[in-house]
Amino acid sequence: MSALQAYVRATAPLGRETERIGPFLATYAKDSSHPMENYAIPDDGAQPSTEDLARLISAYRQRNLLPRLEFFTDAAPDVEASLAAAGFTLERRVPVMTCTAEDRVDCLAPEHIQLREPSSDEEFRRLRSVQNVAFGEPPEVSDADVERNRHHLTVLAEHGETIVGGGIALDIVSGTTEIVGIAVAADHRGQGIAAAITAHLTHLAHARGARTAFLTPGDVGIGTVYRRAGYRVAGECVHLSLS
Repeated sequence: MSALQAYVRATAPLGRETERIGPFLATYAKDSSHPMENYAIPDDGAQPSTEDLARLISAYRQRNLLPRLEFFTDAAPDVEASLAAAGFTLERRVPVMTCTAEDRVDCLAPEHIQLREPSSDEEFRRLRSVQNVAFGEPPEVSDADVERNRHHLTVLAEHGETIVGGGIALDIVSGTTEIVGIAVAADHRGQGIAAAITAHLTHLAHARGARTAFLTPGDVGIGTVYRRAGYRVAGECVHLSLS
C-alpha cells in the first residue's frame, strides 16, 4: 500500500497547486473548489500533531475550501484517529483493488457495444458528460476537463453512434497506474459493459508499461464488477473532512 500511496502522492500534484504542511501534502485544484479535487495526503507513518492539523485546516479555510483528506490507511495507520479527535468525520471507507497482468481476466463487451479510444475532442467531451451524469454531476463539460482527459489513456463504450460509458487510466509512474471514472449510462447498465471497459482499459495500461493497476470502487457493491476483470482487494482508502 505504501507503493500505491507513493503513486498518488506523485500524481495528485499534476495540474494542482501543492503545499507541504507538517506531515501532509496539501493539494488545491486550480480551477475547481469541488471537494473531490482538493485534498491532503499524509506521509507514510505520519503522526500529526495538534499544530500540524490546525495549520492544515487553516490552509484550506483560507482558500474557502473544505478541509479534506484521502489516504490509504495501511500506509498511515495513526492518522485517522488523529483526524477524528480533531473533529473530522468519515465520508467513506472503500476497498483498494489491484490487478497485475497475470491476474487480469478478459471480459468481452456485448456484441452491440464497441470499445475504443476517443479520436476527437468532441468524443472526449461527450464521454465526460456521460461520466458526469453517471456520478450525479451536471452534464456540462468545460474545455479544461477535455484538455485534462486528452492526456490520459481513455476508453469509451459506444452503441452505434452513442457513447454509453467509458473509463480512464491515469499516468503510469514506476509501473503503476490508477483506473478512474468507470461509468455506464443508466439505461445501459446490467449488460456487463462496465466489466468489459475495465478489462479492456487495464489490458491497454499493462501493454503500455504498467505492472500494477489499481482502483477504488465508489461503493463495496460495485467491487463485484471489477473482480470479474481480475481485481482483488489489497487494502482500504478513507476520505475524511471537517465541516
